[in-house]
Amino acid sequence: MSRIFLSSPDITPLEEQYVVEAIRSGWVAPLGPQVDAFEQEMAARVGMEHAVALNSGTAALHLVLVSWGIGPGDFIPTSTLTFAATANAITYTGATPVFIDSDLATGNIDPALLDETITKLRAEGKNVPAIVPVDLLGKCADYAAIAALAAKREVKVLSDSAESLGARSGDVLAGGFGDAAILSFNGNKIMTTSGGGMVLTDDQSLADHVRFLSTQAREPAAHYEHKEIGYNYRLSNLLAGLGRAQLERLDDMIAKRRAHRQMYADLFAEVDGVEIFQRDGDEHDNCWLSAIVVDSDVTGWSTAELSAALAQDDIESRPLWKPMHLQPVFIDHPSAVTGASEALFDRGLSLPSGSALSEDDLTRVTTAIASFLGRT
Repeated sequence: MSRIFLSSPDITPLEEQYVVEAIRSGWVAPLGPQVDAFEQEMAARVGMEHAVALNSGTAALHLVLVSWGIGPGDFIPTSTLTFAATANAITYTGATPVFIDSDLATGNIDPALLDETITKLRAEGKNVPAIVPVDLLGKCADYAAIAALAAKREVKVLSDSAESLGARSGDVLAGGFGDAAILSFNGNKIMTTSGGGMVLTDDQSLADHVRFLSTQAREPAAHYEHKEIGYNYRLSNLLAGLGRAQLERLDDMIAKRRAHRQMYADLFAEVDGVEIFQRDGDEHDNCWLSAIVVDSDVTGWSTAELSAALAQDDIESRPLWKPMHLQPVFIDHPSAVTGASEALFDRGLSLPSGSALSEDDLTRVTTAIASFLGRT
């Protein structure tokens, strides 16, 4: 019996075709026509003027911040309920991440608390040049509120849309919000290039500088000339071919994940004390991961008990992100917390959601959950 994962790569003969074409073209080193086409197609998809394909979403975050001159002495508010890469990238620059708690219903950053925190930091004499909101599990943050706040506070916005490609907030698509946005194409994301990421922006000078830094900051000289510290962060032509095929199939993959969420909604519909996380308004989400939030006082069982039961059938599940302000490496960093993210971490559980799940996989998952519910 094979293991069922939360979100396995969804690969078809189309991806194979694109990768083989890239190999046969001779462009097997970083850069090439597949990279150029992938950037153009993704920029068009999300509504940004420029895109730069990189080897990870983390690299994308890092290079935007570096290009903006973020560094020691800067304080950068960001979501506490996120993967560590968001906070790590800020830390790479020497700046200090400031962790802002969540809206309980969505898990995304609380705009009012973000506004209050910027006021407090500046009153203390701290420099706050930018903010990094994060789209959680495929649901966009409140872009309208964040845009108004950013204009009032005169801060740049770097939108971490690593989890939300294909989602929208109002008329704005994930990856198309902010002074810059980033995407991730890690192996478990809504679409993958194995490993990869992208910067998207309407700012040509920013895109040019990110592209320059990502190829070791080599100056245009016949010899190797370097005036800035650069990074080896570019996406390969082969993996860009994989990404182009995935982008063609993105809408279909989102539709499958949406169907899985409906399956869970039906399965738990009569279970008191269980709600489908982020369900309200999820017609605008990409449904990257479907999760439940459990009130154990009502159900009589916890997410840990359900997770253990699924593990016995070799089915992966996972709590929501452990908030960054609780992580040992960031425990002493400044934060503004209400308890919302801690409650979601304690009560939330992500369930298998990938578009590659087969009918047999889905039957195994629903049978295992139904069996657990029948025992409680």
